[in-house]
Formats: sequence, C-alpha cells, structure tokens
Amino acid sequence: MTTRVAIVGGTGKLGRIICDVLDAEKDYEISAVLTSRSPLDDLDGADLVIDASVPAVSIDVVRASAERGIDVIVGTSGWSAERIGLVRPAIQSAGIGALFVPNFSLGSVLGSALAAAAAPFFPSVEIIEAHRETKIDSPSGTAVRTAELIAAARREVGPVVAPHVDQRARGQRVASVPVHSLRRPGVVARQETILSGPGEALSIVHDTVDPAQAYGPGIRLALSAIRDLRGVTVGLDSLIDIGIRRPTSDGGDGGVDDGGAPGQVARATGA
Repeated sequence: MTTRVAIVGGTGKLGRIICDVLDAEKDYEISAVLTSRSPLDDLDGADLVIDASVPAVSIDVVRASAERGIDVIVGTSGWSAERIGLVRPAIQSAGIGALFVPNFSLGSVLGSALAAAAAPFFPSVEIIEAHRETKIDSPSGTAVRTAELIAAARREVGPVVAPHVDQRARGQRVASVPVHSLRRPGVVARQETILSGPGEALSIVHDTVDPAQAYGPGIRLALSAIRDLRGVTVGLDSLIDIGIRRPTSDGGDGGVDDGGAPGQVARATGA
C-alpha cells in the first residue's frame, strides 16, 4: 500500500533531500510539498507528515498533524525536551506516532551516544557546534540532544563543572553543558564534544561533508520506523542498537522516549 506523504519545508535544503529519498522509494508518494508559509490545511489527505520547516512553524505543524490523526516525522531543529513537552499531550491524545529527529546522520547519532557514554567519567564537558551561516537557530538541535543525553548520563554524579558561566562568552548552558555555536561559510555541519578531567581530555568530533549521502540512510530508517511508533520518540538512537549503554530521560537504559523496540528496526532494514 502506498503511503501519501506531505512535506513541510520541502523546498529547503533538507526538504529537497527528503523528496529525493521518497522519489526513490516505491511505497511512498509525495502528496503535497509545502513551504513554511503554506496553509496547514494542505496536510489533509496525507498518511504521513514530514516536517523540515523552521522552528517557529514546526510546533504548529506537529499540532496540525495531531489534530488530523497523522503520524509525523520532525526533522526541524529547535526541539528541546521542554518544547516537546508542550505537544506531548496532543500527540498521546491523538494516538499518533511523532518521531523527533535532531539529526538524520547516523554518524552524528553515534557521536552523541559516545559523548553520553563518556560523560560520567569527566567532570567538564563542553560542546562546540558549527553550521553554515544560513542556519537561523542556535544552538543546533543536535547540540541540544547531545547535552540532554550527557545530563541524563551524569544523573548519578551530578551536573558538569562549568565555571564562569555567568559570562556571555562562556556559551549557552543546555542541561548544565556549555554550548558554543559558530555560524560561518565553508562548513556544512560540525560538532565537537570536549570532555576534560585531571591530566587528560577526550574530543569526539563529527563532520557532515555531503548532506544527501549522510542523511539518506537515516531518513529511510525514520520512514520504516514511524509505521510502528506511537507517542513521542526522540532521536534515531532510539531505533538502533549501537552496542553501548544509553541513558534515558526517565532514568532507565535504552533510547530516550523510545516508543518502540530499539535495535529491531535497524537490524531489519540494514541501516
């Protein structure tokens, strides 16, 4: 059976990549391509909504999807755990699946998971993220997700040590982690998590070089997973078994708000 997909922000950089992936998949049909200014009534008739719009519009897209009972994959940045909490009741009441994806790159997902796994062993953790100058929000959704995973991993040892954070040049604190955002030409996306302790430091770096190649596998993984998800799921790390212990927002192990069976989707799709 063909799945009809409405894409919000389909004319942007990420939206065009998503369209190309869908065009190559025989079981999907693009029913509507919306800009961030299009009326959300254009979502009517879709079986799935993919949001690649802008932060100011994204929350309305999720609410409109819930009102219509349509599953939604959210690739727009700017979704912190606090902001997701604003739409969680509507998602649960509608009985839909809502998958929030801070980054479709599986390499980025691994980088964030490795940073969270290492975080309890280092008292100091800071994140430097860089994107092209056209990215309108900061810090990035990936940096927010990484910081939240680090904070969850450090629940038993306490927040990171971050001196002088009252000074603006020390970055924005996200879940106690200082995050520094660069917006400059000549870069697609880069994140470095620097973990420091007495006498040593560990840096975990991820670079996105070719977005189409980097995001394609993650987009296909999200498409496969959303069919079986209900409620809120955050991050592709909730869908794949990366072989290390992962913190959750509620204190258990596994993916944060996994809403499904972590690892099974990845093994089934070969992602």
